Amino acid sequence: MTTPQDIGLVIVGDEILSGKRQDKHLAKVIELLAARGLALSWARYVGDDRPRITAALADAFASGDLVFSCGGIGATPDDHTRQCAAAALGVGLALHPQARELILERMRDVAIEQGKPFEPERADNLHRLNMGVFPEGAQIIRNPYNKIPGFSLGDVHFVPGFPVMAWPMIEAVLDQRYAHLHGGARTAERSVIVFGAMEATLTPLMEDIEARFAGVKVFSLPSVDHPTYGRHIELGVKGSGDPAEAFAALRGGLLAAGVSLGPELVR
Repeated sequence: MTTPQDIGLVIVGDEILSGKRQDKHLAKVIELLAARGLALSWARYVGDDRPRITAALADAFASGDLVFSCGGIGATPDDHTRQCAAAALGVGLALHPQARELILERMRDVAIEQGKPFEPERADNLHRLNMGVFPEGAQIIRNPYNKIPGFSLGDVHFVPGFPVMAWPMIEAVLDQRYAHLHGGARTAERSVIVFGAMEATLTPLMEDIEARFAGVKVFSLPSVDHPTYGRHIELGVKGSGDPAEAFAALRGGLLAAGVSLGPELVR
């Protein structure tokens, strides 16, 4: 049973980096993971450049992480992800038999919807089969929206850039292949609003708390123009279970330092 170390996300497309389209995948993947007690460890954006995509995917394969890659698996000239995945692993590309059948099924459905004859040997339909040309050893990810599949290579999973397709495919992978991980990264947070202090002066206290309480991380979120609190720092701790003891020590250290405290927050 596979147990990846972390969870990552690769988002491919010039349209994201140029601002022509706003990325929606990052926030949604964080949401899908959180609903299962999981958390995203890293994310990487890359344009439609084969060397850069290949390098990003090589890193993903080498990481041992559970990784989702969104975008670039179509069959137009600006879609490079399938080829780059193969290059990153040093394997060939081949038409996946199951993907072929699903794509043909989709063609047949469209022909029926349009009241036209099904012509699988027509040039444009033959070109569509390229969407099922995957790196050798790939397993398909079913696409409930239009049947054109994505694919998996180990713990790296490739889905289209379209959210309406990508998100249910990601959910299916999480629930069908990684149910044993659900709940594994669930954390609790406790924090307090701190007024009149600088992060630099609070750093020794933060380091002391992390040293004293194993598995607890201290976080500091400064703000200069909050609509309610104005200039302040949200200082807190997070960890598996309830980090109440660590928070009590943090709060005590803040009081001993003579800083002014505002509301406490629990998440």
